[in-house]
Amino acid sequence: MRIGNDFPTPAPVINPETEAFWAGTLEGKFLIRTCTACKENYWYPRAKCPFCHSFDTEWLESTGKGTIYSYTVNHKAPGEFAASGPSVIAYVELDEGPRVITNIVDCDTDDLAIGTRVEAVFFPAGDDAAIYRFRPIA
Repeated sequence: MRIGNDFPTPAPVINPETEAFWAGTLEGKFLIRTCTACKENYWYPRAKCPFCHSFDTEWLESTGKGTIYSYTVNHKAPGEFAASGPSVIAYVELDEGPRVITNIVDCDTDDLAIGTRVEAVFFPAGDDAAIYRFRPIA
């Protein structure tokens, strides 16, 4: 089954802790946070490290590449996503370590497997952000 990239791209809720992340998406960058105290990289962006609780954190530009850690093919989506047909929901483990939840696009579901290499792609979502999704690396 072919999965495209024609899903809705609703504008995200942007707050002060995520503003830099969403600004980066407009430039095709996938930013994560890194803790300068314990050296752990993490996702979802927030000022306080979830590992050691330090506020000594900073932005890190990831490669935007990783591997599929887990995924499912969703055949019944709610709301505005229902008309888009089946979608792939996945956890992607970034090369820098954190796992992010996302959609996998531009693929045949028969070609997906845990461990498949993927890269971030960005779709405009208003003036202040782009929605990230991942696609298999050719």
